[in-house]
Amino acid sequence: MNNPIEMIKGLMSKGESPQQMITNMISQNSNPMMQNLMKMAQSGNSQEVENFARNICKEKGIDFDKEFSNFMKQIR
Repeated sequence: MNNPIEMIKGLMSKGESPQQMITNMISQNSNPMMQNLMKMAQSGNSQEVENFARNICKEKGIDFDKEFSNFMKQIR
């Protein structure tokens, strides 16, 4: 199995930004829920994207606010 970091570096070497890479990966997903999420994100509907994420977290018993805070700490 390839190292995931090496795989990401290889994909990024194609000249795509991380955002472009993720957008391409999601847009190739045939899951209707992911397609809907992608349309919301592309239209700039950030409140609906957040609501989507909150609902998924709630279904899985995850504290959205805590996890989002942790995520933001990691990328700063």
